[in-house]
Amino acid sequence: MNRRVLTVIAVACLACGNRQASPQDGAAPPQAAADRTGPGRVRLTAEQLAQIRVEPLATAAAPDTISATGAVEFNGDRTARILAPVAGQVQNLRVNVGDVVHQGDVLFELSSREVAATIGEHLASHKDLDLAEKTFAMTKDLFDHQAASRIALQQSENDLAKARARVQQTEEAIRVLGVDVAESELGTGPASRVPVRAPIGGTVIERPLTGGQFVSPDNTPLLTLADVSSVWVSADVFERDLRNISIGQRADVTTTAYPATKFEARVNRIGSTVDAQTRTAKIRFFVVNPDGRLKPGMYINATLYLPGQAGALTLPTSATFVENGHSFAYVQLNDRDFARRPIETTANGADRVRVTQGLANGDRVVSDGVLLLRQIEATADGR
Repeated sequence: MNRRVLTVIAVACLACGNRQASPQDGAAPPQAAADRTGPGRVRLTAEQLAQIRVEPLATAAAPDTISATGAVEFNGDRTARILAPVAGQVQNLRVNVGDVVHQGDVLFELSSREVAATIGEHLASHKDLDLAEKTFAMTKDLFDHQAASRIALQQSENDLAKARARVQQTEEAIRVLGVDVAESELGTGPASRVPVRAPIGGTVIERPLTGGQFVSPDNTPLLTLADVSSVWVSADVFERDLRNISIGQRADVTTTAYPATKFEARVNRIGSTVDAQTRTAKIRFFVVNPDGRLKPGMYINATLYLPGQAGALTLPTSATFVENGHSFAYVQLNDRDFARRPIETTANGADRVRVTQGLANGDRVVSDGVLLLRQIEATADGR
């Protein structure tokens, strides 16, 4: 019996000794423990830590932007092309290219037989109206004393209504020509001249007109005026960026003439077509230009600010890498351990990207030294 107990004890001691010597219960091989702590993870030594830089992920201070180039144009809504209202000869031409005019100013006058005939018809219509009023008054008096028939009264009343309608018609014709009705009735103005006035205030930018020239009422502009207190800026934006642009969106415009000045702009039109060669669409901005520094034809750089992007998370482009079509970054887990994490990003300027998925505010990300971690990870995987 005692010999059996001694045998069991000896076997148990031998098994216990074998367990203490087994590598399964001990530490991993030194080289593996120094490089890898689990799938997608990397452990660095103190020397390796000194070769990388880590920065906390935080919201960007500046909003996301889109850059575009283009040129300054006249504001089409504040540009006027002056046409001849009637055929005639130009008289008293008062403006030259570069002159500033106000709304209602007389630019030139047209001497026209048509104007003279219209004013003559208006004066004649007043005489006819005066006669019709006297005839109606006399006929009504006779009718009241039973000296005129009802038919005669109705006829005089009808003639008076026609005379009044003719006066109104000729007055409207004179107003369309731009002639002062009161002056034409008094005969104080030139009977054959019509003044051509500025429909808007602005600057004369074209004047293919000379004094004494005969003109006709066609579609050929005699003068062109433009209000340069505001301008349009037309820029080309890539097709891929159109989804981020909307009417009223804010932008800044800069020029080589004034590189330190940012002119505030707003999107007021988005092109309806995309150029097949450049894959760009035209975007038009409205820009206030009170001092006239922006000149039509100037080349510009436009920066559009995307709405709702001021709190976006951004990373340096050096913090990301691409494998098999997917983007990754290394996140610090503790003092020595780092983990590869899949992320999704979009452009956010020349040297940063905006993180849309995979990272959170406060994550500590390797911003410099990503290649070192990739090499260590690949070595640990035996790649």
